[in-house]
Order: sequence, then structure tokens, then C-alpha cells
Amino acid sequence: MTSKIKVDNINKVSDDSNIIKKCGTTTTIGSGASNPIVVDGSAVTIGRCGGTVALASGATQTGFGRTGTVDWQTGSIKTATFTAANGEGYFANTSGGSFTMNLPAGTAGNIVSVVDYTNTFQTNALTIAPNGSQKIGGLTEDATLNVEGQSVTFVYVDDTEGWKNVQDSTSNVTGGTFICASVSGSCNALSTCGDYKLATFRGPGTFTVNSVSTTPANNNVDFMVIAGGGGGGHFYAGGGGAGGFRESPGTATGSYTVSPLGSPGPGNAPITVTATGYPITIGGGGAGSGGNPSSPSPSCSGSSSTFSTITSAGGGSGGGGNPGKYNAADGGSGGGGGNGSGAGGSGNTPPVSPPQGNPGGNSPSPGGSNGGGGGAGAAGASSAPGPGAAGGVGVGTAINPAASGPTAVGTPGPSSPLRYFAGGGGSQGTPTSQAGSVGGGGGDGNPGTANTGGGGAADNGNGGSGIVIIRYKFQ
Repeated sequence: MTSKIKVDNINKVSDDSNIIKKCGTTTTIGSGASNPIVVDGSAVTIGRCGGTVALASGATQTGFGRTGTVDWQTGSIKTATFTAANGEGYFANTSGGSFTMNLPAGTAGNIVSVVDYTNTFQTNALTIAPNGSQKIGGLTEDATLNVEGQSVTFVYVDDTEGWKNVQDSTSNVTGGTFICASVSGSCNALSTCGDYKLATFRGPGTFTVNSVSTTPANNNVDFMVIAGGGGGGHFYAGGGGAGGFRESPGTATGSYTVSPLGSPGPGNAPITVTATGYPITIGGGGAGSGGNPSSPSPSCSGSSSTFSTITSAGGGSGGGGNPGKYNAADGGSGGGGGNGSGAGGSGNTPPVSPPQGNPGGNSPSPGGSNGGGGGAGAAGASSAPGPGAAGGVGVGTAINPAASGPTAVGTPGPSSPLRYFAGGGGSQGTPTSQAGSVGGGGGDGNPGTANTGGGGAADNGNGGSGIVIIRYKFQ
């Protein structure tokens, strides 16, 4: 017959503490936190078929190996160079600048993960550096993570290949839905500014909304639409007016500084988009006066720029002086009057609210007087006989604050980091034209700056082409 020992409790001889204790349906094995339990055998089975073996809260395990996952270090966001540890995952915040994650000395089975915490790897990359002469994917060189929202997992395989990337994700899942859009057309591009995308059109193209958000407010976009500037007149003549400037108040896409013309008004509310294509028209600058100096051909006004329901009118052409005088034209901003040709052109034509521009300066009397082209921020100046008159200043906005690189737009101005647009062209005096105005207005016979809507200077300066920027939330 098989022997049995029937007891509820087994106690130590030395201090009578429990080694095995039965209490109700629970059996406790062990005699305290400082007393390990050793089970010796060629095979040890813990638990039963269909049962569960649980690790107590706060307890750790050793010797069982890993399951192909890491322990994410949520309490320690990395913002500067650090050395990773086996079995850990990290959140890397590169919003303040690029830095490096040094891999530990790897042995087979080691695992490390990292994720783009602030979705800024595309701007400030994270460098992954191997330990000593160890490798990443078979090469003893650093790796670079430079994709927005990227997350990777490295496993150390052997000394031949070293650390291998076994998982690479750029899905960047967020808690909400947003616009997904694309742009077409030469020289047009999408860029990123925090949680927003900027669709910049320097030429004609299409802003295509591929899908919209289930949250209606996320389908509102901000915009800046600037038309082409007017051309300057000839011979003691007026400067070209700036292209019309229209900008939404910036209420749809976060807090940034808008121009004075971005104040709320019935004509510049944010646009609500749907999943469709929006053709974009970019107005060209008007040609400056040309031909025979004694009977020059009139200068030309700029062309309109459009996005959805928003149309900005081209800048008015500058008036011609004696001989061959001709009148200044109305427009987004009016052209300046030439010597003997009278008043400057009217701005904000056709009228919108807030106004898209200002009038050109007048030519008060013959004898060398002439007016500067109107700008988005001020009317063109009027001159007495002699020196030329300045074009009206443009306005600054931070809808795209980039000051350099391929995404930079506009010109610098008095308030950094604002970028300035739609300045009027200077008029012609004796012996040269007035210097150009802030915002791309031309001076000394020069054209307005491309993609600013600046007016051309008198003495045949062409107007600058327009631009359209659309800003929307993408995450």
C-alpha cells in the first residue's frame, strides 16, 4: 500500500515558522521573503493543464528568457544622448534637436526598441550607434532614424550581422482623424510645421483632399492667397500696385501670428474642405511698360490667384509719365500715378472685407511728380516734383515662418520671424526710382520679387508673381 503523510502545516524546528501552510483553499510554500525555495529535478512542472501560473505584483523573473517584447520605459522620456539596456523600449523626444541612442554590448537574443515620441524624427533625426566594433545589419556603422513617427525594434543575432531590425513602423496612429491631402504641379510642395501641413503653391496645380476627418472642425483649413503684382510705368512714372492679399484669421489650425488683413471678416473665414480636388491658380506679375520712350506701351496689371471661394485680384499697373502718359490702374492694390497722368489706382478692387489692398500714390502735378504703388499694408506715397515716391509696405504673417531652405517664402521684414508679402513698387524720380518696399515691391526699375505679389518699380519693372499657402491639421 502507498504511504501517505496527512498534515495541514509543516513548521521549521528552529523557530516554528511555516514551511507549508494550508489555510482554506490556499496552500503557501516557503518560509519568508529572505528564504529561497529550491526545487531540484531534471524536470519541474508548475501548474496544471488549463491552469495559470502568475507572477505576483512587484515580483521579477530570471532565467525564463524573453518573449520577443521589451519593457517600455514610460517614466523616462529621452531628450539627449543615452545608452540603451537589453530588454527595454524607449520614447525619444527630438523636438529640441537630434541626439544618439547607443546600443548596449549585444549578445544573442538581446532586444531594444525605440519610438519617435513627438513625431519629429523627420526634422531632428535619432542616430543609433552600435557598441564598439559590433554591427547593425552587418555594418559597423551608425544607423539613422529620420522618418516621422518611426518606431523600430532591434534584436542581436550574432557577431556576423549584429543587431537586426525586426520591426519598423511609420504608421503614426493618433487619437483622432484628420485631413489627408496631396499637391500637384511643378515647384509646389507639402511641408510640416508641428501638427500641421503647409501646401505651398508657387505655380498652378491642384490641392487634392484624399480623405477628410470624422471630426468636422478638423476639416477647416487656413489659407493665404496673393495675386500677381502690377507692372511699373515708364519715364517719371508710377510704381505697380501689389497683388491682392487675402488671409484667414488662423483660427482653424492653431495659434500663429496672422497679418492685419487676417482679422475676422465675412470674406476670409476658414474654408471647409471635402474629399475632392481644388484647382489652384497663381497670378502672374504684370509686364512693365515698354516700347518707344516717346510713346511707350502701357504697363500691365497683375493676374488673379484663386483657391476654392477665395480670389485675390491682381495689382494695378503704374501710370505713365510725360511723354506718353497713361493712367494708373485699379486692382488688389492700385498702381501709382505717373507724372501728368493724375491719381493713383484704387485698391481693394473688387471690394472684399477685410480689404485686400490699398490705393496707389497720386501724381499731384506735372514736373516730375509720381506715385508709388499701393501695398497690402499701406497706400503708395505721393511725391512732389523731383524724387520718386515709395510703394506702400506689405504685411507679415507666420502662416509659414521658414526663413531659409526650400520651404522658405516671402521676404524678411521689421518683425521676425514673420515673412512679408505684397509690397508696392517704387515710382521713378530724378535720377532713379525709389527703393522697393518691404514685402517684395521693386525699386530702381527692378521687378517685384517672385511669389510675393510685389509691384514692379517704375521705369519698366515687371510685377512679382503670386502665391497660395493652405495650412491644415494632419495629426
